[in-house]
Amino acid sequence: MKKIINQPLEGINVFDLTRVLAGPTCTQVLGDLGANIIKVERPMSGDDSRNLGPPYLDVENLNPQESAYYLSVNRNKNSVTIDLTSKKGQQLARELIKKCDVVVENFRAGNLKQYGLDYKSLKKIKPNLIYCSITGFGQTGPYASRGGYDYLVQALGGIMSITGQENGDPTKIGVGVSDIITGLYSCIAILSALRFREKTSKGQQIDVSLLDSQVSWLSYVAQSYLISNIIPMRLGNDHPSIVPYQTVKAKDGLMVIAIANDNQFKKFCKFAKLDDLFLDEKFKTNSKRVKNRKPLNNILKKVFMKKTIKQWVDGLVKLNVPCGPINNIKQVFDDPQVISRNMKISMKHKKFKKNIDLIASPINLEKSPVAYKKSPPVLGEDTNEILKKFLKLENDEIKQLRKEKII
Repeated sequence: MKKIINQPLEGINVFDLTRVLAGPTCTQVLGDLGANIIKVERPMSGDDSRNLGPPYLDVENLNPQESAYYLSVNRNKNSVTIDLTSKKGQQLARELIKKCDVVVENFRAGNLKQYGLDYKSLKKIKPNLIYCSITGFGQTGPYASRGGYDYLVQALGGIMSITGQENGDPTKIGVGVSDIITGLYSCIAILSALRFREKTSKGQQIDVSLLDSQVSWLSYVAQSYLISNIIPMRLGNDHPSIVPYQTVKAKDGLMVIAIANDNQFKKFCKFAKLDDLFLDEKFKTNSKRVKNRKPLNNILKKVFMKKTIKQWVDGLVKLNVPCGPINNIKQVFDDPQVISRNMKISMKHKKFKKNIDLIASPINLEKSPVAYKKSPPVLGEDTNEILKKFLKLENDEIKQLRKEKII
């Protein structure tokens, strides 16, 4: 009887040579979609992100390794420890890669060549291999040999220049967006390469960089520059092309109003008892409101102070005028919409007696849903199982490898 495949990537084996955030983001998505992820880590120390804390899950340990950072992007993976600096470790890796469909790595450009684990070397033993290289600056260009970090790329890639208060300093975004968006682009590329291989039987190398991804992510702001030649500046929480689409101060604190069209502005004005405002030629259309941002904001500043956040939200939501409070992270997970969408999940963990809470995947597939099969693994917890399953190694052979500190 033919096995029913319940997840899109079931049967796809991924050899994961990534660490920290961009690469692990990519492979976690692949794992959530059913791929078998073999996460290769250094013996003893493991993925660098294991030590990026506090906070730690195993806080009572003298050398904690289960940081919140690591836990955020390593669900649905198998942890296998291999010393890639040793000849035996490199051979072990090559034997495993022969059994895999995809390699994902985020070493500096050219660094894996010394281990014989670069694409050129591996395609000789696995011609249809899909090999995804994630770097700071790509495989080519004057910066190719540099190490890439999210903060650096946020600066170089322009996003900091347009983030922050108008008269303040450039500001980084509160999470590693360059890393995360690069991980997502890498995942899209891998899925595309898998489809291409399905049609042609050909593998290929994928080259995705943090800087390229960050530049792409500038989107309409960069496009505005390209057609106007005007360098975009910081506007605080205001939107460069839509007004009013910003932070405003209500009677009891800050909130967001996100009026995206003229009809919404008209409804807002009626609710705010500003009946003449939407008829004013200076504010009648979005384009005019953008040009007359400051005088409009002077009016809105006084109006918003007349009601509480709840009064504004309750009234405007009924009129389909987008607005809402500025939630802290606790409030996010207490929000009824977030709760109803099951964006917090609970899973067993090998080092913890109770279940641990994790962030859910936002992907909702009707016929082939995401599955949460395995919590982020303890360092090397799957080494024996993977070596037995993929390479048919016996217990004595595995013991010898461990004795030689290869695994």
